[in-house]
Amino acid sequence: MPGLMEKLGLKPGVIYGDDVYNLFKYARETGFAIPAINVTSSSTAAAALEGARDSKAPIILQVSNGGAAFFAGKGISNDGQKASVAGAVAAAHYIRSIAPVYGIPVVLHTDHCAKKLLPWLDGMMDADEAFFKEHGVPLFSSHMIDLSEESVDENISTTAKYLKRAAPWKQWLEMEIGITGGEEDGVNNEDVDNNSLYTQPEDIWQIQQALSPISRYFSIAAGFGNVHGVYQPGNVKLQPDLLAKHQAFVAEKLGGDEKKPVFFVFHGGSGSSVDDFRTAIGHGVVKVNLDTDLQWAYLSGHRDYITSKIEYLKTQVGNPDGPGKPNKKFYDPRVWVREGEKTMKARVQQALDDFKATNTL
Repeated sequence: MPGLMEKLGLKPGVIYGDDVYNLFKYARETGFAIPAINVTSSSTAAAALEGARDSKAPIILQVSNGGAAFFAGKGISNDGQKASVAGAVAAAHYIRSIAPVYGIPVVLHTDHCAKKLLPWLDGMMDADEAFFKEHGVPLFSSHMIDLSEESVDENISTTAKYLKRAAPWKQWLEMEIGITGGEEDGVNNEDVDNNSLYTQPEDIWQIQQALSPISRYFSIAAGFGNVHGVYQPGNVKLQPDLLAKHQAFVAEKLGGDEKKPVFFVFHGGSGSSVDDFRTAIGHGVVKVNLDTDLQWAYLSGHRDYITSKIEYLKTQVGNPDGPGKPNKKFYDPRVWVREGEKTMKARVQQALDDFKATNTL
């Protein structure tokens, strides 16, 4: 039975425009979602790519503002978003270069961009525009603009402005309505009113009305109680069935045959239950953000290796096998960094299973 690459005519590597649209549409129709993995280095990117390849699934790789600055190097000043722009562009070129070798379709995305970070998005879109003029595609498959802390009108009007810029390149734009709680990458929403975590169907329809005439290449991260990070059981009350109400509201307004006309995104996926994931996916979620769980997975491999080999890591020469035995083969970064990649890869594969994306290629 042909998989999605044959059905959609996708080639390995980073995909753009209609290929991104068709992938998300196929995911929505067939009932799976694609994990969006925050990467901060070539190592974390390789771990995610390897996991998706071995699970025969597409993957979304994304960089956050802080992750992009880290990719550039912490020794670079981020005045004027200089490091975050340079790091995001460097990550994009690296992923574009290496992704085809893994034989899978990859969506290259950037994560939350709040109002104060818009110069970062401007700089990346400048790079997109320059790349498009030379290659016929933007540098990034998609970006995310997050003005959920602003008024609904400002959120939508500003998002529309950026979508107009992206439209000639057929670049996807993800936006957020309804605040995601918790803390991530320096943005702290741990004390927001719980009512702010739940989006109303009228807001979804207002977005659809404003953005659809500009471009069809957009998705909505609607709040249904989502929280960044991992917390004690019972602290997070997700209501993914709200997405069904949003879909029905928009479908009725549109009056067509499409029962799920909206592309939804699930933010704050770490720590959520498989039932919540699959319920949300059934209501049109095509992308699920995972970061905290992947950070823990990456650390776990390093931690377990170092604790198990600690007697070989205290000196360059001398270990339990003898006072003159060298330890280079134990402290070589290619050894212990690889252990983190293995555990991160396994967590990516678990997510692909949870989201029903495994063996879709």
